[in-house]
Amino acid sequence: MCGITGVFAFTDAGRRSLSALHASTDAIVSRGPDSQGHFVYDRCGLGFRRLAILDLTADGNQPMTDESGRYTIVFNGEIFNFKELRQKLVKKGHKFHSQTDTEVILNLYISEGRGFLKKLNGFFGLAIYDKEEDSLFIARDRMGEKPILVYRDEDKMFFASEMKSLLALGVPRKLDYVALSHYLQLNYIPGPATIFKGVKKLLPGHYLFIKGGKVVKKRYYKIPYDPKKVAKNKLSYEEQQKKLVTLLDDATARRLVADVPLGAFLSGGIDSSVIVALASRHTQHLNTFSIGYRDEPFFDETKYAKLVAERYKTNHTVFSLTNQDLYDHIFDVLDYIDEPFADSSALAVYILSKRTREKVTVALSGDGADEMFAGYNKHMGEFQVRQGGFKAEAVTGLNLLWDILPKSRNSFFGNRVRQFQRFSRGMLSGPKDRYFDWASFVNEKDARNLLSADSRRKVGKKLAEKRRKDILQNLHADGDLNEVLLTDMNLVLPYDMLAKVDLMSMANSLEVRPPFLDPNVVNFAFSIPVESKIDAKMKKKIVQDAFRPMLPEELYKRPKHGFEVPLLKWFRNELRPLIEDDLLSDGFIEAQGIFSVDGIRALKTQLFSRNPGDVHARIWALIVFQHWWKRHMM
Repeated sequence: MCGITGVFAFTDAGRRSLSALHASTDAIVSRGPDSQGHFVYDRCGLGFRRLAILDLTADGNQPMTDESGRYTIVFNGEIFNFKELRQKLVKKGHKFHSQTDTEVILNLYISEGRGFLKKLNGFFGLAIYDKEEDSLFIARDRMGEKPILVYRDEDKMFFASEMKSLLALGVPRKLDYVALSHYLQLNYIPGPATIFKGVKKLLPGHYLFIKGGKVVKKRYYKIPYDPKKVAKNKLSYEEQQKKLVTLLDDATARRLVADVPLGAFLSGGIDSSVIVALASRHTQHLNTFSIGYRDEPFFDETKYAKLVAERYKTNHTVFSLTNQDLYDHIFDVLDYIDEPFADSSALAVYILSKRTREKVTVALSGDGADEMFAGYNKHMGEFQVRQGGFKAEAVTGLNLLWDILPKSRNSFFGNRVRQFQRFSRGMLSGPKDRYFDWASFVNEKDARNLLSADSRRKVGKKLAEKRRKDILQNLHADGDLNEVLLTDMNLVLPYDMLAKVDLMSMANSLEVRPPFLDPNVVNFAFSIPVESKIDAKMKKKIVQDAFRPMLPEELYKRPKHGFEVPLLKWFRNELRPLIEDDLLSDGFIEAQGIFSVDGIRALKTQLFSRNPGDVHARIWALIVFQHWWKRHMM
């Protein structure tokens, strides 16, 4: 686990940025508190922070340069098949001076050029400088588990694992108002955009090659979904289950390699329980970690986690939290975020990572299964819309009722009303509009109404529409639910779920490894038909059926709750002064000039009313943005 940063200058003016390389590296110390390193040659500078995961020789430090002195690499991540790749390189005559995956990557690049990326099984952000060719190669892993941010102008190019590094290098701090508009809808910013104009996220499965003043961007991997091939899949459902177990077992075993204490998150849900069951095949007395919510019993699933822990005799630890524990860490999370990100469950992930890091350095997780195998309520909603029938029509027929009744994620009844309202609205939409609506907390019109008149003029309609079109490009009127899952893999997974885990785990120097995102598992998931994933009675069908013999039956008899931070309670009590007298006060909003005073005032009125609905999620997005603004823009 590491953090990387770098500069590639096109002009003499750009070379002056090399002086900020050390500050850029220091900005991401939590990603690598054990050591750091720097490389500067002519126009190129590379920076590195490291957390020791494996027992490396001294020659395993970075930046790493090959024997000839021509190639230098910085690498953030883990390659799980590096030993097999190393053996093949040795047979070709390559010599190694360490036991690191970093040296394997460097030699693969020397041997095979840019095409070597297709051979890597792991997650990474990396950069390789070729002194002789005077070129820089930057790449990101297939699924987007590790971030790479890039800034380019006529004088130089910067890259980094986090925005903090780019800010230390001196990127211009100019808001991207289209990104802001999408943030207000989704509570996160979809790539390639960031909150700053000119700063872009390198998309998952892409690389950049820079030589002279020319920058080439290429996609080296995309999820191989072909509906015609899926239709011809000859495996029976039973054979599909067996293959999934084999692939996921292999993926889990690969991710257990570490010379430091290792464990697994265990929420009590199916996905994390599956990973613990498989990991326990390969290691005795696995360390497992759960969070319990003493003040929020509706969301507490620790009793289910305990059943799995007892079955597999893990060293199980429950972090039992109160709302005060959550509240005490709000500003730790807000202070670490360097781009607005308002998935409120990041708070729980932060605390889980912080407590887990006290005992282990690496943790396995169940991330990715919901997106691939249709595990969310919205997937069941999409399935039911496409199936139609009396029940679906009946829900839509009661649209006026859903508008009137109180809605909240914090109670069973309120949550059902909220779901019925969204479902009813989705029944009247096409697949693209329905997807974006169900992915959003608020529609485009309401999001823009929160902006001041001046800000609304800065939201370029053509650019906003293009970005929306790119997000929805895999959805077609005659497509099936696999297209929805593919869209989730390209939107929700990298920019919400994985971004959340990476940010919150890295803030606490913890590495998280999700076996479900092994490329072999992902490729398999998109080779099987929708009916293997979901039917009228069951979400994530193949995962539940394939691993049923390994899991306690009680896990199959309870609803999936997820987790909601008690924002509404805090906004009406502890955080009320922050809303009314500081970040969302009329005076601050008017002086800032970004948001509409009337629009924010209307939200606050709804917040303190008897029927707040989902307004607390929108208020949280505003608080996150305002706190970020004060730290980075004032």
